[in-house]
Order: sequence, then structure tokens, then C-alpha cells
Amino acid sequence: MSQLIQISILPEQKEDHAFILKCGLQKAKLKSSEIKDWRIRKRSIDARQKQIKLNLQLEFWLQGENKKEIPPFIPKNVHSAEKIAIIGAGPAGLYAALRAIEAGLKPVIFERGKDVRSRRRDLAKINKEHVVNPESNYCFGEGGAGTYSDGKLYTRSKKRGNVLKAIEWFVHFGADPDILVDAHPHIGTNKLPKIITSMREAIIEFGGEVHFNSKLTDLKLENQQIKSIKINDKDWFNFTDVVLATGHSARDIFYLLHHKKIKIEAKPFALGVRVEHQQELINSIQYHGDDNNPYLPPASYSLVEQVEGLGVYSFCMCPGGIIAPCATNQEEVVTNGWSPSKRNNPYANSGIVVSISPEDLPNYKKDNPFVCLEFQQEVEQACWEAAGKTQQVPAQRMIDFVEGKVSKDFPKTSYQPGIVSVDLNQILPELISRRLEKAFVAFGKKMKGYYTNEAVLHAPESRTSSPILIPRNTETLEHIEIKGLYPCGEGAGYAGGIISAAIDGINCVDKIVEKIASSSQNPS
Repeated sequence: MSQLIQISILPEQKEDHAFILKCGLQKAKLKSSEIKDWRIRKRSIDARQKQIKLNLQLEFWLQGENKKEIPPFIPKNVHSAEKIAIIGAGPAGLYAALRAIEAGLKPVIFERGKDVRSRRRDLAKINKEHVVNPESNYCFGEGGAGTYSDGKLYTRSKKRGNVLKAIEWFVHFGADPDILVDAHPHIGTNKLPKIITSMREAIIEFGGEVHFNSKLTDLKLENQQIKSIKINDKDWFNFTDVVLATGHSARDIFYLLHHKKIKIEAKPFALGVRVEHQQELINSIQYHGDDNNPYLPPASYSLVEQVEGLGVYSFCMCPGGIIAPCATNQEEVVTNGWSPSKRNNPYANSGIVVSISPEDLPNYKKDNPFVCLEFQQEVEQACWEAAGKTQQVPAQRMIDFVEGKVSKDFPKTSYQPGIVSVDLNQILPELISRRLEKAFVAFGKKMKGYYTNEAVLHAPESRTSSPILIPRNTETLEHIEIKGLYPCGEGAGYAGGIISAAIDGINCVDKIVEKIASSSQNPS
């Protein structure tokens, strides 16, 4: 049985493994001759005091103990195995497919967008030509929104499944092993495409199928059971188990389900703006002025405030990052953020969003599942119109926004399509703008220097999560009315990031495996 020891060191001692081992042995009251092996199990920054430290969790194996090495991914040959359909190749879909291969099922992925390499051309067109391909963009395509949204792997969803397994799979397919150690692991948008490609290649190698430019356009049901799916309004494929992992921006899927009289519901989501500061400022605030310490990474922050009964909080904070255009249709604008692996850009950005329930909206009706989605669409279109009907976004300096002044000029921004000066109070619904104003002042009191006119608000940050819930049975994870349909991941309302989506994909396939096993033992 291994022993776990907690120690603290200075940031500059991070790579001094001899010193770390010495401190750990002293804390554990062990001699070096008594241990067989050791490792750093967890690492986190503690910047609560002026003297910044790294907190380390060390694991020791004593002489006579065995350090077990279990392969993270154990595939089977599934070329001739029973098939399941997976709609979407985002984190939920890819992990569902990998788990299917482990379990001896043949995954057949249908992805509406393009492979990673081809997808890049469409992203360039959004940035440079303001042209949005509704099937290939920052949200749709291989890897889903996760491929181009930073690669943060931190999740609070420990009870949902095996977080370590999900992260180990990333390492298996090419991610830096440090993500197994860091308390807030991060891969980087520049490294994710290669990892996603490796996952796809493994799926195909062991017998799975991956079809790009393949959009789900219809479903065939018999006696409330999935029988087949239609792709691209053309070809029907027979499947009795379908994992629906389409992401939070696949609005057409919600309308398809509603048209087929498959129950969906409005669900709480969040909407606001993406705020950009200079990274040097955030470093100085968070590191108590020690912002030039070369041993400290670019600083992040996490903020939350209750304002007039609704939560306002930071979302997807990207140190050393870039703000990206994430619209999925031409007549809308949407922002999101990402960081490269080194987080070495001069800007820090984060969504600052207001939590909204369906009942908070003026057009709320209990029987309208689209009330939050329609609100989301209205804001995105209003921002598109205000900024000139391109992929430029409306923007305002932070203090100008709170004081209701149109900004006369701006510091440089990372948002490539460009920004247009407007009074966001005139565009964003008062439900949002009034609470943001009060939250920014409150955040400035929590982080001295955060509330500044050098910070620029980019609107809107509107794709934080799905505004629709696809309800499912808590035991089987099937839709509450349709057998064989497994709503999965962020798009169905059951995840809030890469890891939680990946775990949900694994969980859905595990339920399919259980069902198949039960059917074989108890044939009708």
C-alpha cells in the first residue's frame, strides 16, 4: 500500500527532484533505503499569501510493494462486432467510441463537420473573410468545440465517473503527462488537433468507423424504439442504439427532436460578455506584485457574485489566451476563448456571464422548450447587427460600460475579426447588463486592479452550455420516452466541459454494454 505525503516548496524548486524527495522523506519520516519508488501525484499553486508556494502530493512505495502499471486504453478488434451509432465527434462522441472499442462494440461515428486539418481552412475564413460555414466552424467538426476551446481538463464532476481514466486517455494519445499531476490540467489548443487525430486513427485501426460531412437529419422510431437514422437527408442506416453527442450549438437537432415529438425541455444556461485584460495585470494582481517571477505560470482567476438574485461568474478563463469567433451561422456573432499550451499571449480573457433560468425570461411559457434558445439567438443576432453584420463584435471598455459611455478608442485586442465601439447597455437585455455592471464593480473590490478601463468587453459570450435539456432515464441513460436513444454530453445538458463530456460518453456506452449483456442472458 503506497503512502501519500503533502509538502510545500517554492516555485523555483519545482524541477529540483532531489530536494523534493528529501523534503518528502523528512515529512514521511522515511529513509531513502526504505522506499522502492516515488512520484509527484498532484501539484497546485498556492497564491493566497504573499509568499507563493507549490503544494505537492507525493506518493511513496516501500520496499516489497509493487507499483501497478495498468494500460490506460485496452482495445479490442471490433471489425465484425455489433454496431452502435455515435452522432458527433466531440469529446463525448470520441470517448464513447473509444469505450465501445474497449467493450467489444463497433462504433460508427457520424460527424456533420470536417476532419481537423480541413476544418482549419473554415476557421481562417471566419477570422479573415467573416464567412461562417454552418457545418464547419469553431463548434462543429472533428473534436467538436473542445478542439478549439483551450483544452482545460479541470472538472468538479468527480461523482460522474472516472476522471483519471479520461485524463490518462489524453496522455495515451499524445498529451503531456504533466496533465496527470497538475491540479488544473491544460493541454492547449495548438496541441489538441494532433491528439484528436490520434484518437480517430485508433478508432479506425481497431474496427470503428468515422464519417465526416455526415449530418443527422432524421430518425425512424417504432414503438418508442430507435430503428434507423437518416444522414444528409439521403441515406438511412439501421441502428437500435444511438449515442446523441451533438454539442450545445446543434440547434437543428433540438428542432428535429421536437418535430418528431421527442421530449425536450428548456434548461438554465448563462450569457454575458468575454472580458480581456493584459496578462501582466492579472499576474500582478494574483501574484501580489511578483509578476516577473519566471517560475510562475500566467495567472488565472475565478470570480463569482450574487447580483439581484442571479449568479454572475467567470467562465472558461484563458490565461495568455485569444478570443475567438464561435458563431455557427452567418447572421450571428459569438465569442469564446482559448490558450496555446504555453499560454504565452499577452492577453488574459474570460467569460463573465449571468446565470439564467427559463423562468427569468420575459417570454417564459412552461410548455415552450425553446425559450432560452430563442433568447440566446436574439442576443447573438442583435450583437451581429450592432457591429455591422460581419464577424466583428460590439465592444466597450469596462468602466465605460458601467458608466454608460461609448468608448472612444480601444487598446489592442486578440479578437482577429475586429471590434466595433457601441454602448452594450443598449444591446444586451437589461436582465444581463444591469447585473454585469454591478458584478464588475464587486469584482474590482475582490481583485484590486481588475475594474479598469483598460479591460475590454466583447459581446456576447453566449455558448456556455446548452439552453436545452434532452431528458433521460437516470438508471439507463436512455431518453425518458425513446429506447435506444442516449442523449449525451454538453448538447443534451449533462456536461460542462471536455472531461465531464468525455466521462458522459463513457457512461452512456457502459449502459449500452449492460443492456446488451442483460439481453443475451435473458433472451425474450
